[in-house]
Amino acid sequence: MSLSTNSTLLRAIALMEEVIKGEGTLTAAELGKRLDITKPTAHRLLGQLEQEGLIRRDLSGRHLIPGPRLKRMAFGALSNPSVNASIRAVLKRLSERVGETCNLTVRDEHEVIYFDRIETNWPVRVQLAPGSRLPLHCTSSGKLFLATMPPKQRQGLIDSLTLAPYTPHTLVTPEALEESLKHIERERVSTDNEEFIEGMVAVAVPIHDPSNRVLACLAIHAPCMRQPLEKLLELVPIMRESAREMEKVLEE
Repeated sequence: MSLSTNSTLLRAIALMEEVIKGEGTLTAAELGKRLDITKPTAHRLLGQLEQEGLIRRDLSGRHLIPGPRLKRMAFGALSNPSVNASIRAVLKRLSERVGETCNLTVRDEHEVIYFDRIETNWPVRVQLAPGSRLPLHCTSSGKLFLATMPPKQRQGLIDSLTLAPYTPHTLVTPEALEESLKHIERERVSTDNEEFIEGMVAVAVPIHDPSNRVLACLAIHAPCMRQPLEKLLELVPIMRESAREMEKVLEE
């Protein structure tokens, strides 16, 4: 590999890293300035990365965000057999300890994906298979992903969402949702109080990657007839312990 090729590759990698760190707040010009890359070079490299599906523009057309290919690579890290086995073991221990269904979730654009889950043995439970896609605005994980975004990115995403009323408890106005997100941002814990499925409550805490970005969420849900939300919130310290265990796995 020539020095020129090596330099181009390193710049492309650096640009992708900055796009991930920027979380939808950086323009092409700002990225070039951050990395001390000339404007023509930055635009050329970003154009190539965009063409390959590694990055893409947000709804405004100005800011750059990870593309589908880069996201698949990130999800692939979680799917690594040794990493997945270790994280699943933590998830299983948590489920056995709390006696409820525990979920590992990730965000894909406007949706939450159930990446993995350990089901409870209770006869009354909500069954959602791994791979299920759920809305952001009325799930505990979805609201946590929204709450931990930079304000500009969060506002843009909320503006693009259809705040469908899944139950009478769903937050269906941007103002009500934003008020809830501010509280979640402060507390770093999110709830779903029968907002997605009537009769079901859920709690979620964040899982950070080595750069301290929210990579995934750890969530517990249960029928409120068995676990009122107040009772479920008592499990947050245990959930945080499990989230830290998962973060250590990702650091290895």
